Amino acid sequence: MRGWSGRQWVVAVGAAGIAALLVGVPTAIVQTAWFTRMTPVLWWNYPVWVTSAVLTGLITATYVGPVRPPADQQRKTVAAGVLAAFAVGCPICNKLVVLLLGVGGAMSYFAPVQPLIALVSLALLGEALRRRLRALRACPTYDAR
Repeated sequence: MRGWSGRQWVVAVGAAGIAALLVGVPTAIVQTAWFTRMTPVLWWNYPVWVTSAVLTGLITATYVGPVRPPADQQRKTVAAGVLAAFAVGCPICNKLVVLLLGVGGAMSYFAPVQPLIALVSLALLGEALRRRLRALRACPTYDAR
């Protein structure tokens, strides 16, 4: 990342901001007038939210620039982003979870596994970034234009 262009850093920051909004607004970590979260935001939701946004931004920046190695990680990145939203979201605000488990099940069974979902999400994002950066180092002259 030391050799990244200014354009790549702008994309990284912009993509991180978009990712933060895409996860933060629907999960009500970012408070809006659209709806109110039914359970409080937990202390660990904030670092997971910020870390997932930063990793998503960095991964996105690896797809920009003169060098584009063939180490596609888009599916892993999207899956990890969805997992991050499930991890930091209100367990009883998630209509899919409530439909499958009911409100009691969401609080009894889904809420306790949310930290594990968060760890899986961050691990997937970290692995995707690691693979993209390794591919950039291994193939510095590859250009897929």
